[in-house]
Amino acid sequence: MTTLHNKIFGCIAASHIGSAMGAPVEGWDKERIEKEYGVLDRLLPYEHYRNGWMRPPGTTEDGIERQKLMLTAIIEKQDRITAEDVVRIWLRDIKPESEGMVSEPFESTLLAMARAGIPAQHIGRYCPWDGLVTMSRSCHGLGIINACDPRSAVRDVYDVGLLYNTPVGDGLKWAAVVAAGISTALCPGSSIESVIASALGAAHERIRQELARALEMADRFTEPFALRDAFHDIYNGKGVPYAHSWANEVVSKAFAVFKVTKGDPQESIIASVNFGRDTDCLAAISGGLSGALSGAETLRPEWIHQVDEATKRNIYTNSQRTLKETADGLYMALLARVEKTKGWINALTQQLA
Repeated sequence: MTTLHNKIFGCIAASHIGSAMGAPVEGWDKERIEKEYGVLDRLLPYEHYRNGWMRPPGTTEDGIERQKLMLTAIIEKQDRITAEDVVRIWLRDIKPESEGMVSEPFESTLLAMARAGIPAQHIGRYCPWDGLVTMSRSCHGLGIINACDPRSAVRDVYDVGLLYNTPVGDGLKWAAVVAAGISTALCPGSSIESVIASALGAAHERIRQELARALEMADRFTEPFALRDAFHDIYNGKGVPYAHSWANEVVSKAFAVFKVTKGDPQESIIASVNFGRDTDCLAAISGGLSGALSGAETLRPEWIHQVDEATKRNIYTNSQRTLKETADGLYMALLARVEKTKGWINALTQQLA
């Protein structure tokens, strides 16, 4: 049985590696990826946003930058966090020169509202992309600090996620599914089945139906590459902004990949980056789920090293912590939360005795 620390490390490392490996081919179809690389299973340099910055292999992108801000808030607070906690990190850690380099254009508007003093929980109502995968592919830390407590993970998604979405849209509903899955994957004795059951249990009815369809599709295949055509028949929009980045598509695919790869983080990453469409978000979610369940054993050491090296060289990033430093910080935060809970239980028990 892998340790809790290794599960946390596996979740964070796999999400960062998946993000970095999937980013160079984001938006491509599977045929183009296959023609160019055969099977893509390595970290490559790439350019985003046509800003002239050729990122070294292993460099993560906007979704992980979003995640890093939440992780910093958790590590510093040593407990569950709120939207206001994250905004404080936004205002302190986002560098002026980083806007447009490691963030989506709409995030500059959200940051400006935070700087103007708009309450954190009101900011997301002004984001025009309510159903995107924005929060689903960034909420790993909320699952981690709520390990084995999926209900609290879901509650935190509906608080912190108000920075990016409204509670009435589907963006947060899909993120709740991811956070619940990661929370459950970190439990001792967790399994593919228990993670999926937790995700379905946390899902809004409409979300549950779509997720169940994806999982039923996964049951028809024994290897993840065979899933691609089946999903393309359902999700194939193009020609509009973010056509491939809606949460329902990406999260549904991620759980299917997680199921077919049996929670192996390396296999989940490789399958996802060769799936086509939103490859980096898909790999970040499927890899994060798999890493939380199985730990980091199957992740190639050279991947981990290259992501850490790229992070050290990234002058725009919101955090230059290594993957291990991040996992260590999250593990200590979780231990601190456990000790606080023990103190509360002991105090209350004495009153009830």
